[in-house]
Amino acid sequence: MIDIPNNPPVAMALDGHVGIVEVQKPPHNFFDQVMLSSIADAFETFETNPQCRTIVLCAQGTSFCAGADFSKRDNAASGNTHRSPRAVNPIYGEAVRLFAATKPVICAVQGPAIGGGLGLAMVGDFRVACPEARFAANFNRLGFHPGFGLSVTLPRVIGMQKAQMMFFTGRRIGGEEALAMGLADVLVPREQVREEALKLAREIAISAPLAVQSTRATIRAGLVEAVRSAVAHESIEQTKHYQTEDFKEGIAASAARRDPAFKGV
Repeated sequence: MIDIPNNPPVAMALDGHVGIVEVQKPPHNFFDQVMLSSIADAFETFETNPQCRTIVLCAQGTSFCAGADFSKRDNAASGNTHRSPRAVNPIYGEAVRLFAATKPVICAVQGPAIGGGLGLAMVGDFRVACPEARFAANFNRLGFHPGFGLSVTLPRVIGMQKAQMMFFTGRRIGGEEALAMGLADVLVPREQVREEALKLAREIAISAPLAVQSTRATIRAGLVEAVRSAVAHESIEQTKHYQTEDFKEGIAASAARRDPAFKGV
């Protein structure tokens, strides 16, 4: 793998017609703006390379992406309230860039994809997972509104009812259940996740690239605009919730591995 200059959290390589983007922040690959910007830069680099026909997004470590690291209070996703209450979280600005990618993306989910990490997994057109994978939209359980465009992307894939269940309960969905509900598209043993994602990417790459990209654009018509609108609304709601006692309790309960005792204030 070759490091992207000045962006050590992410590496990229080209394997035939498949672009590989690897997150390198093990074990949990907590995201921040630098990491997401690096992934978006890699996607855009492959977008201009005619040899690349599809992209595999994968990660080192035990987690695909465990979301934001709430132990670091300078993380914009963990309640930094210095921005305007109407400003879009800059992390979610990078999310819009990711969804704007024009080439198919397969996510190799070898472990937990939690919170914003689930949002990152939803960037993919397909998700290859394993029984040990865990998918969770745990925002409400932490005391705030979902982000990363998930209010649009999750119902689009699994339907409104299942999305509401994941949002409201914050429960973790294992790989087998994810496959059954359509959240994962392929399920293989953990050690085979990346190779299976590459296999799917190579299968897609056999098809005519202009036709694939055109078909994808037709199917996804309006998605980028919907995500852009969603993250604007999500950012406003999150900024309000970061001021609440419930948010403080949610983070404290998560750190202590206990059920939260929310009071609605």
